[in-house]
Amino acid sequence: MTQTLATAPRALPTPAPRSSRRRRGRGALAARIAAAVVICGILLFPLYWMVVVAFSSRAELLGGDLRLWPRSWTMENFQRVLSSFPVITWFGNSIAISVVVALITVTVSLLAGYAFAHLRFRGSNVLFLVALSTLMIPVQVIMVALFQLVTTLGIYGSYWAVILPTAASAFGVFLARQFMLAIPRDLIEAARMDGAGHLRVFTRIVLPLSKPLIAVLFFMSLLQSWNDFAWPLIALKDNSLFTLPIGLLYLQGQFGSDYGATMAFALLNVTPMVILFLVFQRYFVQGFARSGIR
Repeated sequence: MTQTLATAPRALPTPAPRSSRRRRGRGALAARIAAAVVICGILLFPLYWMVVVAFSSRAELLGGDLRLWPRSWTMENFQRVLSSFPVITWFGNSIAISVVVALITVTVSLLAGYAFAHLRFRGSNVLFLVALSTLMIPVQVIMVALFQLVTTLGIYGSYWAVILPTAASAFGVFLARQFMLAIPRDLIEAARMDGAGHLRVFTRIVLPLSKPLIAVLFFMSLLQSWNDFAWPLIALKDNSLFTLPIGLLYLQGQFGSDYGATMAFALLNVTPMVILFLVFQRYFVQGFARSGIR
């Protein structure tokens, strides 16, 4: 009897009902969604508050009775800013400088990334490491040298004094190289065996496959140039050539306590980049995912 009980197989644990597993899965999904909503709310609240202050009346802002939703939406802050400063001119300057910088950065990054990824030449790894090492140098360290350079070239005080020193970046080259390493080398070698040169391979094969990368590089360089403040403040001396970040500095000096006007100007500065990100966010995510950067 004892031997029979010892050798009897143990009863297997009863699996949990499928309905309970579904409830636990739904609960975990609801918790993740709630956490994502809370985090998004925290991140977006400054932008929301900027909009509220920008469209609130001055009496409401100074009266100490400001709420999370304005009692009446008004455009007086925008009208005051547009009538006091050449905002349209500064907006056009920001667009011109940022677009040219973005185009040069994309072109240089794509060409350099293709060379480092698919061309074999002596010293390529060393040259690539030297380019990456420039990321560790703060821009404040080289501002004096940049100022002497643009002064020697005779472009100080012009658009090119801002464009040339900021065009192209080591991070863009690194991102392009990582992205192009994922392009099958057999595809490029097949084109080379068919008689295609490097320029034709680059334009006919690499570029059509690099649309997400181009979107990422263009948006990142455009955003960086759009928000750049320190170097344009040094390189530009004419009021008609100022960009929006420099204009915001002058607005704060004149309207130090006018928070409505300040937020209205800041909203004009932020809105184009937000719209651009929403339009190209799919390519933005794909570019980072395919480049291997997490």
